[in-house]
Amino acid sequence: MMTLNQRTGVEAPQKRIFLDSTSLLGDGAALRARAADEGYLFFKSLLPVEDVSEVRADLLEVVEQFGWRADGADPWSGALEMQEVEKAPAEAMRLDIGVTSAMYQAAQKRESLHRLPHHPRLIAVYAALFECEPFVHPRHIARMVTPHPAMTPTPAHQDFPLIQGSFNTWTCWFPLGDCPRTLGGLSVLRGSHQLGTLPVQPASGAGGISAQLCPWENQWVEGDFSVGDVLTFPCHTVHKALPCRHADQIRLSLDVRYQPADEEIEARSLSPHCELSWEEIYADWKQDDLKYYWREHEMELVPYSDSYHQPARRIC
Repeated sequence: MMTLNQRTGVEAPQKRIFLDSTSLLGDGAALRARAADEGYLFFKSLLPVEDVSEVRADLLEVVEQFGWRADGADPWSGALEMQEVEKAPAEAMRLDIGVTSAMYQAAQKRESLHRLPHHPRLIAVYAALFECEPFVHPRHIARMVTPHPAMTPTPAHQDFPLIQGSFNTWTCWFPLGDCPRTLGGLSVLRGSHQLGTLPVQPASGAGGISAQLCPWENQWVEGDFSVGDVLTFPCHTVHKALPCRHADQIRLSLDVRYQPADEEIEARSLSPHCELSWEEIYADWKQDDLKYYWREHEMELVPYSDSYHQPARRIC
C-alpha cells in the first residue's frame, strides 16, 4: 500500500524488488509480455559463475597492476588501497567508469570482457525477445566504480538519447561478482519504457544528462545481485545507479547492448568505448573469431543527433 506525502499530495514510493523472470526462459511470448508490463526483465543465475569470474579476475588484475588493490586482499575481493585511489587527479579519471583513462584502456584490451556478451545464454534471451537474429553491439562498457572523490552515481536517465539508432535496442547489465544494493547496483523505474523519449537536463555522473520525471513517476525497482544474475531493459526504460555505501570497494559490472540484426544502428556503437583503436584492443587476443564480427552484417548506419541532449521543459 502507498502512503500519501502530506506536503505534495503525491504518493510516496515503496521499495519494490525485481520480479524474477527466470521461469519464463524459453517462452518468448511470456518474456515479451512481462517486458511490456514491467519495462525490464531480471534473471537469477543466468550466466555461469565461472564465466563471469573470468572477467572479474581480468579487471581486478588491471586494478592491481595500477597499484589500487589493497595489500593482502583476497584475490576475489574488490578491496581498494584508498590512498592510491585518491592520488589520481580528477582530470585523469574516466568519471563515467570510475578509474583512470589509462586503467580503462588496459581493461578494454581484455579479451574476456568482449567475449562474455556473446554467451549463448544471453543470445537466446534476445533471440526470443526479438523473434529474429540478435546483434551484439561491440561497444561494451566495463564500469569499474570506485569511491574516488570526483565520482557521482549515475543519474536517472534513458539510454536512447545516448545510444540512439534502433528503438529496439536493449541494455543488458550484470555485476562481475556479488553486488548487494549497498555496493551500488542498478534501479529501474517500472513502466517508464512507455513514456517515449523524455526531455533531459544536464546532470553529474555517467552520460551527463538525466531524464525529467514527474513527481508521481516514482515506482523504482531494485534488488541484491548475485554473481550470474542479469538485468535487461529496452532503451526507453529509466534507470539509475544506487549510491555505493562501501568506502573502500570497487564495483565491477558490464553494460552490453543488443538489437535486432536487421535494424539501423548509430555508427559510434561499432567503435571502442575508449581512445584505443580496435587494432590496439585486439593486439594480444588469443582467438580471432570475434574480431570485426559486425562486418559480416549489412546494417544501416544512422548519424548521431545532438537534438536529444537539448534541455527542454517537461509539463507534468
